[in-house]
Amino acid sequence: MENIQAIKQRFGIIGNDPRLNRALEKAIQVAPTDISVLVTGESGVGKEAIPRIIHQLSLRKHGKYIAVNCGAIPEGTIDSELFGHEKGAFTGATATRSGYFEEADGGTIFLDEVGELPLTTQVRLLRVLENGEFIKVGSSVVQKTNVRIVAATNVQMQEAIAKGRFREDLYYRLSTVEIHLPALRERKEDIHLLFRKFASDFANKYKMPPIKLLDDAVQVLLSYRWSGNIRQLRNVAEQISVLEQQRDISAAILRSYLPNAGTHLPSVVSTGQRGESDFSNEREILYKVLFDMKNDLNDLKKLTLELLQHGNSAQVQEDNQGLIHRIYGEGRVGKEGTPPPIEVLPVPASSVPKEISSFDEGYDYEEATEEELFSLQEQEREMIMKTLERNDGKRKETAKALGISERTLYRKIKQYNLDV
Repeated sequence: MENIQAIKQRFGIIGNDPRLNRALEKAIQVAPTDISVLVTGESGVGKEAIPRIIHQLSLRKHGKYIAVNCGAIPEGTIDSELFGHEKGAFTGATATRSGYFEEADGGTIFLDEVGELPLTTQVRLLRVLENGEFIKVGSSVVQKTNVRIVAATNVQMQEAIAKGRFREDLYYRLSTVEIHLPALRERKEDIHLLFRKFASDFANKYKMPPIKLLDDAVQVLLSYRWSGNIRQLRNVAEQISVLEQQRDISAAILRSYLPNAGTHLPSVVSTGQRGESDFSNEREILYKVLFDMKNDLNDLKKLTLELLQHGNSAQVQEDNQGLIHRIYGEGRVGKEGTPPPIEVLPVPASSVPKEISSFDEGYDYEEATEEELFSLQEQEREMIMKTLERNDGKRKETAKALGISERTLYRKIKQYNLDV
């Protein structure tokens, strides 16, 4: 049996944290058996390395190894992907197809993001775990498969079970052995080591000198939360390696690449515990940006009304100095604070439509923008429903039309309880 150091070198694993070493020890010990393994940990901690280690150290290493991202497969087709289907089983099934469990017979299947599986698929998976049996979609013939299942999730499984999103019996079948990978912020002694390794890799890849962190930058590196874990650290190292001409990186330079640590991104997200919060955080940031845009839009309405009523007068310029700078930018505003000339035709008050001349009377802008902010979710729900209707319920086309991933679309559908 290979020791931990040999495994690290073989699979490119960096770090000496005791919790990381314990996870690798468990993977090495469980590999020769056929029992199911559940790998847990936050997104970006490198959970995909554990199944590869288990497969390569098992008696199945000459069999197939298939990795399946359960969160990226549409709910309507995931049963077909995993278990196969018969010709004519559904619209578009023009031929019989083998699923992953049939293809991986004698090998290992890695079910990443297993917590995203629909409940109906969980029932089918439970049967495979219990007796190795499955039925293709559209068939009545029971088939057998001999596969080793390793699953991974960043979902808090006990919470998912309590909310009825995951079957408790399936959880205990999958987690015969549970291997937990610690978050990067819990492995502080490994952070700088990993950064140096990434910096060296990118220096070789892009044919340039490696970047080096100054002492103050190292302190920033170690104190940062790293919510995206190793994946985020690697991305930051790559960005700095490519974009910075200065190869000695100071704390100020490093902070400019770290969200919520002095960058242009709004710090509206709590740094507390995160479950499914990556998606929620993105939504909160979007709402903050939209909220600011709503404020600017209302200010612009006021300015437009004043221009219609009074023309481009000096008093209008003075009263709306801040808005003028935001609209035109500092570089286009004159020395006296005047914007580029706006040609406004004189409009008699009598000919200004009543809706325009009185639209701000008794109008509470602060209350209105707050109400509009809270209605954003309803607007988002309506937009998703209409796009689904336009695409005849086809979720792949809908996600593409909305400019989001299929996984995000499925979470939105769950969040808003859309019946599609």
